[in-house]
Amino acid sequence: MKPDLVKISKFLSYVLRHEPDAIGLDLDAQGWASVDELIAKAAAKGTPLDRDGIAAAVATNDKQRFALSPDGARIRANQGHSIAVDLALAPQTPPDVLYHGTATRFVDSIRRQGLVAGERQHVHLSADRATATNVGARHGVPIVLVVDARAMHGAGLAFARSDNGVWLTGAVPAQYLDIPA
Repeated sequence: MKPDLVKISKFLSYVLRHEPDAIGLDLDAQGWASVDELIAKAAAKGTPLDRDGIAAAVATNDKQRFALSPDGARIRANQGHSIAVDLALAPQTPPDVLYHGTATRFVDSIRRQGLVAGERQHVHLSADRATATNVGARHGVPIVLVVDARAMHGAGLAFARSDNGVWLTGAVPAQYLDIPA
């Protein structure tokens, strides 16, 4: 029987990004977990997983949310954590412009306070408008904000790029945002 890759991906997001304690999973400081421990602890909580299903979910995830270690023994989420992990990403110089997709209902709040990480560790930014539009559409009527990443970086604000290409920063103050009317 073919594994339900969407179900596996959602489960991996839940335990690797938000609630490893839900199954008693141990993550190291960089967010890595043992695949064998993940399989055993998921099964003990009623969620059967196997290496092939996990590998397929990692390989086919359209946003490349997860990474397996080169030997396949460990797994982690690439970004999006609401728990404290150090992804050990080196600071990088961003492109001049980055994009953030959101829903129009959040625009008034963003105009006042900029983009904040909220429950996550970082604000997620895209290098292209199309990706930002897709992200914004998940939350309602999409709107794409343009981020003056060059000016932010010049002001000393740090950026990193996750293994799946998402740009991360702590916050985007409102003065660095171009918000369409």
